[in-house]
Amino acid sequence: MTVTAVIGSQWGDEGKGKVVDYLAERVDYVARFNGGNNAGHTVMNEFGTFKIHLVPSGIFSKNTTGLIGGGVVIDPAVLIEEIELLNKAGVGVDGRLWISPRSHLIMPYHKMLDGLYEEAKGAGATGTTRRGIGPVFADKVSYNGIRWTDFASDAFESRLQMQLVLKNKIIAALGGQVLNYEEVRDLYRGYYSKLKPYIKELFPLVQDGLKANKHFLLEQAMGTFLDTDWGTYPFVTASTTIPSAASAGLGIPPRYITDVVGVTKAYTTRVGAGPLPTEIHDVESGVYKKFAEVAATTGRTRRVGWLDLEIVKTAVAIGGVTELCVTKLDVLSGLDEIQVCVGYKLNGNDVTYADVDAYGLGNVECVYRTSKGWDEDISKAKSFEELPVNAQKYVKMIEDAAGVPVKWIGTGPEREATIRR
Repeated sequence: MTVTAVIGSQWGDEGKGKVVDYLAERVDYVARFNGGNNAGHTVMNEFGTFKIHLVPSGIFSKNTTGLIGGGVVIDPAVLIEEIELLNKAGVGVDGRLWISPRSHLIMPYHKMLDGLYEEAKGAGATGTTRRGIGPVFADKVSYNGIRWTDFASDAFESRLQMQLVLKNKIIAALGGQVLNYEEVRDLYRGYYSKLKPYIKELFPLVQDGLKANKHFLLEQAMGTFLDTDWGTYPFVTASTTIPSAASAGLGIPPRYITDVVGVTKAYTTRVGAGPLPTEIHDVESGVYKKFAEVAATTGRTRRVGWLDLEIVKTAVAIGGVTELCVTKLDVLSGLDEIQVCVGYKLNGNDVTYADVDAYGLGNVECVYRTSKGWDEDISKAKSFEELPVNAQKYVKMIEDAAGVPVKWIGTGPEREATIRR
């Protein structure tokens, strides 16, 4: 039995979807345990190119069962769309995708409030995806949430009525359009009717799988530094993103997690507000344009920067990472020199990530090391030895700094563009 967690060692967008899709061929269960549809994972394989937000990225492996744990908050419309898309593409998820009835639902008022709160904050906005994630998690911990299990009784109608009394007052006060109870009720009843065949208590399935020595692959949403506690608060997400969240979000006991794969992009990106110490501010520079990406969920252009090894080292320590996967190494091809942050200084003193808060992190001075680049196209490389010498040195530098081995290297967006060491 193995339980492997795949986490991002930066601010998300590290390429976890590709890694999960690649590793899923060897597992029995692949599961999402946190977050919601604010996380977008891009997968490219024989079925096509997919931007997935709720269904586990390993669902493409025919022998794998997908699980969406109770720690995931669900926008039913998004989930239905994904299921229909996957079935139409020939993936076939019926009978092998299960949703926990403990999952909380993103309601229309959550999305409305997310946007209204951001607008009210003005310059102090945190840069949310406006998908309703923060408000639904706030409702979850303040006993105001609505779960799939509520549909099995009259609890849904009574809870929805109560919530609309509360939420419509706030929406009206912030200048929004109040919601109609009957319209919301009928809409979500329709969602439940479509998703009911997929809703199943996961606890016995997970426990029986562990006892039967089945192999589990746990897929994190977002990245380590968007964690509510260990991230750059308040510029974070609303859920716990480190591997231990699988215990609450799926029912996996912590001692069963045998391996933690830290996915590390060969450079750094971030969406939304918050500190990014190695950020490249010259948007007209060749390096900025080379690193520039568009977020799968929001469509926003990601902020970009050089690789930050202080961040990676911290993610390894917090998450108990046992091995790394370095993605998008191919993007660095063609650079004569590559800057890498190896430490921070603040007011002339050496500091670490743990020494500062988000605002302090925004003021640190990065200590850079210059690495020699390479010109070769590495997208066809099938082994570590086929990489240019300077590319090999770059990977080894990451490995030495993190203190754990780099087991996989991404040389392109496709599943097969992966070197296994």
